[in-house]
Amino acid sequence: MGDHDGSAFDGNRVKYRRTKSVTRAEEIMQKESKQRKSQPDKPCHRPQDSLFTWSSGFNNFTGLVNWGFLLLTMGGFRLLLENFIKYGIRIDPVQWYIVLTGKNEGEGFPSFILTVYTLVPILICLLVEKGLAVEIVAEGFGMFIHVVNIVVLVLIPMVIIHIRGHIFSLIGASFVCFVYSILFMKLWSYVQVNMWCRRDAVSPKSTKTRKRTQSISIAQLQNNNQKNDLDSVDGIKKETHQPEVLVQYPQNLHLTDLLYFLLAPTLCYELNFPRTSRIRKRFLLKRILEVLIGVNVVMALFQQWMIPSVRNSLTPFSNMDLIHATVRLLKLSIPNHLVWLCFFYLTFHSFLNLLGELLQFADRNFYCDWWNANSIDTFWRTWNMPVHRWCVRHLYIPVVDLGLGRTAASITVFFISAFFHEYLVSVPLRMFKVWAFMGMMAQIPLSWVSNFARKRFGPRWGNTIVWSSLIIGQPLAIMMYYHDYVVTHYNDVLVEST
Repeated sequence: MGDHDGSAFDGNRVKYRRTKSVTRAEEIMQKESKQRKSQPDKPCHRPQDSLFTWSSGFNNFTGLVNWGFLLLTMGGFRLLLENFIKYGIRIDPVQWYIVLTGKNEGEGFPSFILTVYTLVPILICLLVEKGLAVEIVAEGFGMFIHVVNIVVLVLIPMVIIHIRGHIFSLIGASFVCFVYSILFMKLWSYVQVNMWCRRDAVSPKSTKTRKRTQSISIAQLQNNNQKNDLDSVDGIKKETHQPEVLVQYPQNLHLTDLLYFLLAPTLCYELNFPRTSRIRKRFLLKRILEVLIGVNVVMALFQQWMIPSVRNSLTPFSNMDLIHATVRLLKLSIPNHLVWLCFFYLTFHSFLNLLGELLQFADRNFYCDWWNANSIDTFWRTWNMPVHRWCVRHLYIPVVDLGLGRTAASITVFFISAFFHEYLVSVPLRMFKVWAFMGMMAQIPLSWVSNFARKRFGPRWGNTIVWSSLIIGQPLAIMMYYHDYVVTHYNDVLVEST
C-alpha cells in the first residue's frame, strides 16, 4: 500500500509543472498584457527592469561618459591652477632648446659622435653579409662576427657613458641608448632574414619555397593597382604599368637598401617593403605640425608639472612616510599619465607617420586599440606594433621552433624586453638598478591576474587592471629612480632635505 501510494505520488509529481517566473519583465505573458490594456482604469505601468540592472539591456551611458570627462577636466584644471599658484610659470623654451640640442654637454658633443659611430657596425654587418652571399666567408664564422658585432653594439654606450658620463647630458645619453637599441633590433632582423634567404637558396625544397614566396607579390600587385588608380585621377587614364619585379636575394645586399630599412618606421626587415605611390603633402604637413606642437606640449608639461611633483616626492619617499608618499604618488600619476599619452600620440601616430610618408612606407600599423585591452598581455600585443611584430618574428617563433614551448618563448620575450627597459633607464642615469627590469618581469604574473579577473568578473575588470597598472606603475618607478639617482650622485642634497 505504501509502495502503491508512493508510486501514485511520483506520478502526480511528474504531472505538476514549474510555475513560470515573473521576476523578469520579458517573462510576462502577452495574454496578460493585452488583458491589462483593455481595462477601464487606463493602466500606465508595464513590466520593465531598472536601467542599471544588467537584464535591462540598456547600454547608452554617453551622458555619464561626458560627465566623467568634464569632471576629470575640471579636476585637472584645478591642479593646473594650483601648480601655477604654488610654483609660478616654470615653462622656459630656451631651456628646452639647450637640452634638446645638447648645448649643456661637454666639449665635442659626445652624443653626436656616438650616434655617427653607428655607421661602423652597419658597414661591418653589410660587408659580412656580402661575404656570406658570395661564399668567401664561412657560415659559422660569419654568424660569429654578426653576434660579436651586435653584442658590442649594445655594450658601447654602457661602457663609454659609465666611464665618461660627466660629459654627457641626460637627454643626449638617453638618445644614444635609444638609437643603439633600435639599431640592435634592426641589425638582428637584417641578419636573420638574410640567413633565411641563404638557407632557402641552398635548400632542396627551394623551388617550393620560392613559389610560396612569390605569393607575397599579391600585396605588390595591389600596391601597383592603387598606383594606377591614383594615376587616373582627373579623368586621365594612363597606361597600365607592369608590376615591379620583386628583389631577390642577394640583390638586396647593397648600402641603399640597408639604409632605407634603418630609416624606415619598422624593426622587421624585408626584401620588398610595401610602398605608396606618392607623398601626400597635406598629410605630411599635418604630421609635421603635430610633431612640432607635440614636442612643445610634452616639454611644457614635464617642466611645469612633473619636475616639481618628482622633487617633492623625495623626502617622504626617503623617510618611508607611507601616507605622504602615497599622496605624492597620486599627485604625480596625473601629469605623468598625461605626458605618457601625449608622448604615445606624438611618437606612434605623428612621428612614425611622418617618417613613413617621407619614405613612402605603406605599412602604417604602428598601434592597435590598446586602450580596449582587457588583459596585460593583450596590451603588450597592441600598443607598440613594431616591437611586438619584431618580438614575435625574431624571438617568439624561433624559440617555439626550437621546441622550448610557448611559455618559455613568452618568458624569453619579456626577459629581452625587460633588459632593454632597464638599459634605456640605468645607462643614461649611470646607475644600474633593477626597477624597470623587475617591473617588466612582473607583467607576467600581472597578466595572470588580469586574465583571471577578465574570466571571472568580465572584460571590464581586466581593462581596469590594465589602466591601473599604467597610471600607478609608471610614477612609482619614476619616484624610485629619482630617489636612487639623488642618493647615488647628490647624496648631500638628500641629507639636507631630510
